[in-house]
Amino acid sequence: MKYHSIDSQLFIANRKKFVQHMVPNALAVFNSNDIYPVSADATMPFQQHRDIFYLSGADQEESVLVVFPNASNPAHREILFLRETNDHIAVWEGAKLTKEQATAVSGIKTVLWIQQFPTIFKQLMAEATGIYLNTNEHLRADTTVQTREDRFIIDVKQNYPAHQVHKSAPIMHRIRSVKESIELELMQNACNITEKGFRRLLGFVKPGVWEYEIEAELSHEFLRNRSKGFAYTPIVASGKNACVLHYIENNQQCQSGDVILLDVAAEYANYSSDLTRCLPVNGRFTERQRAVYDAVLRVKNGAQALLVPGTIMAEYHKEVGNMMEKELLDLKLIDSTDIKNQDPNWPAYKKYFMHGTSHFLGLDTHDVGLWHEPIKAGMVFTCEPGIYIPEEGLGIRLEDDVVVSELGAPFNLMGNIPIEADEIETLMNA
Repeated sequence: MKYHSIDSQLFIANRKKFVQHMVPNALAVFNSNDIYPVSADATMPFQQHRDIFYLSGADQEESVLVVFPNASNPAHREILFLRETNDHIAVWEGAKLTKEQATAVSGIKTVLWIQQFPTIFKQLMAEATGIYLNTNEHLRADTTVQTREDRFIIDVKQNYPAHQVHKSAPIMHRIRSVKESIELELMQNACNITEKGFRRLLGFVKPGVWEYEIEAELSHEFLRNRSKGFAYTPIVASGKNACVLHYIENNQQCQSGDVILLDVAAEYANYSSDLTRCLPVNGRFTERQRAVYDAVLRVKNGAQALLVPGTIMAEYHKEVGNMMEKELLDLKLIDSTDIKNQDPNWPAYKKYFMHGTSHFLGLDTHDVGLWHEPIKAGMVFTCEPGIYIPEEGLGIRLEDDVVVSELGAPFNLMGNIPIEADEIETLMNA
């Protein structure tokens, strides 16, 4: 891995939190992700399943974590199964974790090779009355492709029909949403790397540059700072492209007079950051661009201040909508008649601001969390309002990552990244 080693106390604490929510005499199993094929013998770069990483720190394929707090054999209360390494694998793929290294990474004392899993699992299931299965229950999940976890669940339900089945997902959504201090440090590092990439662009962007060249500058800076790269597919959208919310082609030339919307951020140690900034291609905003930019910034600052313990996200989004409505009125993009005739289920402001303002952030860019409960200290959210005006070829979105604080105002992990229009212009023209 490119990242520095993570203190195993994080993973020990995370497993303890999960166990506190388990029913008696049940075990839980977490599988690593597959390595997904492309064609012929090519594969996608491996990405570890976030749940097994969160609970063990194991960051390689063909790994299985078993947690069984009531196992009669103390050695079986936490077991990490790994692909057995050997000299051949070391030559062709690089060395995998040894048992001793896996214990150092995870804090798990019992580490076995994956070929032992069927035998040990059968023994444990004979002892257990229930099992926690880990389904993907993210509200936006696409579950079309069958995963290693899916195959395991099918096998368990077929071979152990008498066992009670419990869901791991609600527990994981609850405990992953509140970050430990070590996690916040990792996320801060991801944000710091993102800052380095963004500052690199301030002296690079100019009329005639291509969107993919901007993407390349960011890739260079992210990789040289121990990141695997982008936390999500980068959006480098100049001019009218900024009005396409998930524009990822990044293949157009940037023209003087246009604004570039950059939704780009680094990962670090599998933790995500999520940034959006907008730059005038020629280094100066027009009066209209500046008016829209400042309106979005005011909404972002107002919305960010609402991210305090006890906030209900549904109410939060309504309040942000009220802020945006006022700004759009001032910009003369909507009028009182539009508001009077609006559909309550799709307010007038949605014509120019059609997406949500915040989402959970953590190991996933759109991280797991419980949307129906009040937010808590230690949760991390994006804050990202935007105004998109296709008829003007202008899209402005501004986004920071903030930690909900027990002390009141949230802490902005991206507070050092330039966002005020004056500062951006000054830095671009330095």
